[in-house]
Amino acid sequence: MLVRFDKKKRKQWIGFNDTWFMVIGVIILSFVTDYIFSNSFSRYPFGEAILRWSTSLFFSIFNWSIIREMMIWLRKKYPLLKDNSKRIALLFLAIVSTVIFVDVIGGKLISWLWNLSYNPSSRSRIIVPVIIISTMIMAIYEAIYFYIRLKKAIREEERAKQVVIQTQLDTLRNQAQPHFLFNTLNTLRDIIEENPKAEAMEFVDKIADVYRFILESGNAHVIPLRDELKFARSYLHIQSERFGDNLKVHWNLTNAFLDHMIVPMSLQLLLENAIKHNTISKAKPLCVEVAIKEEYLTVTNRIQPKSTQLPSTKLGLKNITERYALISPKGLEMERKDGNFRVALPLLRQID
Repeated sequence: MLVRFDKKKRKQWIGFNDTWFMVIGVIILSFVTDYIFSNSFSRYPFGEAILRWSTSLFFSIFNWSIIREMMIWLRKKYPLLKDNSKRIALLFLAIVSTVIFVDVIGGKLISWLWNLSYNPSSRSRIIVPVIIISTMIMAIYEAIYFYIRLKKAIREEERAKQVVIQTQLDTLRNQAQPHFLFNTLNTLRDIIEENPKAEAMEFVDKIADVYRFILESGNAHVIPLRDELKFARSYLHIQSERFGDNLKVHWNLTNAFLDHMIVPMSLQLLLENAIKHNTISKAKPLCVEVAIKEEYLTVTNRIQPKSTQLPSTKLGLKNITERYALISPKGLEMERKDGNFRVALPLLRQID
């Protein structure tokens, strides 16, 4: 459906419902242009003045409608803030081209209908002011659009901060749950019994790394992949002391992507979900693959449901999905296939 007939589309690409702005604006513009160029209502009888004013109305309607459609098309083609300069420059070229085109075609049509001569040289003094007026009108559109997008960006920034803080709290809560602390302390006790110093110190360091990362990640929306991998490995070190060789993680990574950005605590959450919802034993070891494929970090594990399955709220995956939606057009991908569960996290560059 065309934007001019769809209120929702109008608000999306224009920033507001501009129906009355168009109607009133076209009428005012037609009177202004008529006053500037011919002052018909002072120089001619009322009937002839209406006829001459209708010519200005004709040009105003066509100029406004065509330029508006081109403005919307450019906003669809260049929606990002970084493209503003290019989009506005192209819009100005569109205004100039449209005004000249409408004046030439409309002028020849009116000359043919009324048996008048069309003189391009005499029309040039009219075209320049019309371009200036049209540019001012589009500037109003752009100012309103920028203000609406600025407010939207501020709201999304606040929402993103809330989501990040909630993730941080959820992760802290998960790591502070009694069963996690109980298992961790039991593992630490076993390590101390077998090796009183070296392994116990390393294990405590990894626990400290996990909590330090959660606290230091703060309000960050994204972090380098290398930092997330360090955090995930610290978390896995704690779990591997508990599960031993029954938990196998295969890393298939490329150094070229280590500086790409990722939502903090997302990889750790996926690993935690795999451990939480699948059987891990000597008879059925859990294998998890962490790999990079086409600018996505993928986490794949064999589906081995526990006999007593813990209830899944799926809030973790929903949280990651929302956080990606707030910062990038790229989204999280999930797939169940051939007995495997696979989640792909976009690896972002600054341009994303």
